Amino acid sequence: MNLEAAKRFLESHHNFVLAAHRSPDGDTLGSCLGLRLALLDMGKNAVVVCADPVPKNLRFLPASETVSASLSGISDAVIYVDCADHARTDVLRDTLEQADFQFCIDHHATNPRCTRNGDWVEDVAATAELVYRLLVSMNVSIRKEIALCLFTGIATDTGNFSYSNTTPDTFRIAGELQKCGIDLPELNRKLFRTVSLPKSKLIAFTLESVLLTEDNTVGIVCIPQDVIQRFHADESDCEGLIDFIRDIEPVEIACTLRESADGTIRGSLRSKKGADVSKVASRFGGGGHEHAAGFTLLPPMEKARDTVLTAMIQSVKEWKESSQS
Repeated sequence: MNLEAAKRFLESHHNFVLAAHRSPDGDTLGSCLGLRLALLDMGKNAVVVCADPVPKNLRFLPASETVSASLSGISDAVIYVDCADHARTDVLRDTLEQADFQFCIDHHATNPRCTRNGDWVEDVAATAELVYRLLVSMNVSIRKEIALCLFTGIATDTGNFSYSNTTPDTFRIAGELQKCGIDLPELNRKLFRTVSLPKSKLIAFTLESVLLTEDNTVGIVCIPQDVIQRFHADESDCEGLIDFIRDIEPVEIACTLRESADGTIRGSLRSKKGADVSKVASRFGGGGHEHAAGFTLLPPMEKARDTVLTAMIQSVKEWKESSQS
């Protein structure tokens, strides 16, 4: 399945549900909201759903207030957007799976490509790149609001154009989107230069509590729910904490384990060089990219930490062995 299949799917239906993944980031929300605005401009109907609230730092996105955490029923067609698998829609999954027509647009290598009417999965920096190409191919006018959504998706998934997934085509698309009138300094401030006081306290907790092992090449931290509440933070404030562990000089693999309000443990993994954290995540039913992946585990936290730490250590050892051979 490819671009042409995605075009046919959009052309064949009128009412869409665009499904973002849980713990939404800039790419899933930017891609969903940008695609929704484009579909509305095409005279179609579209709603965006997500199991978790829109993070505070992304509420500037156009029409972010329309994202719904519930879905009473399915009308016509579902598009899974930036979802490595359908399970990432969390509590919405069973309802979404009832749709007669389903399609997926995604960029995760671990995507199982099992959506009923097809999957467009391509190795690009962000799903927003695919949405951009789709809209251009359909001659949809990319106005400022759509461009802002898609640029946000690309900027966040490339670490502000600093990760290894950033390609010349990524810069080309970002350049075309910027031509639509995006206020780049203001967007950069909102995405990368603004930190709430609760998050600042969580950053300090993360750095004080990180467990380093294997000659400091492996770093992991547990963030219990009571800590989040103590700092008057919410789960969205936990986004990006893992970067502070990964950026410690010797660290090759970093992990944060945070306890959600319902008791489940959400894990995030990052690596710097050659270690493939998507393989670690897949051991726990998760997935993602070579250098960025995630998963969900059941409590208790201590058991989850020990299990994940063992897998991380094994991954680092395998990476070291392969780099020496």
